[in-house]
Amino acid sequence: MASGTRGNGNDGTGAGGSDAAVADAKAAAQAAAPTGETVRVDSWIWSVRLVKTRSMGATACRGGHVRVNGERVKPAHTVRVGDEVRLRHDGRERVVVVKRVIRKRVGAAVAAECLVDNSPPPPPREAVAPAGVRDRGTGRPTKRDRRELERLRGLGAPDGGPGAPTS
Repeated sequence: MASGTRGNGNDGTGAGGSDAAVADAKAAAQAAAPTGETVRVDSWIWSVRLVKTRSMGATACRGGHVRVNGERVKPAHTVRVGDEVRLRHDGRERVVVVKRVIRKRVGAAVAAECLVDNSPPPPPREAVAPAGVRDRGTGRPTKRDRRELERLRGLGAPDGGPGAPTS
């Protein structure tokens, strides 16, 4: 990861990397870029391709899904080289350290050089259970069908309360 490639956090240091690795990345980023340069956080997460549009970045900030150095931030908050940015997006948390500040959206290869990715690896596709699919033309599910689907998805109340399947 020291060569500027984007890691997936799966380097044997745990779910997000160790504090020493983060400190090393911050030190390398400080040496690589001029100090004092800042950019808006919504613009930066869009520029490095963490979100699809800048407005999605601003919405994520307003919703409390973006943290810079552990604090919830507004879209206009500025980020500097060495800041840790956490973004919850698409059911996954991304943890990145700002390595280079950019204002314009760039290609994926250049964007990967602007951050150090300490995110935990995504869950394997096999772990995600497929949703129940009904055949076309079978009509609306009956109450019994709905209860069976809920039981398969693990949504039934285990305490025997309302919504729990009865024997």
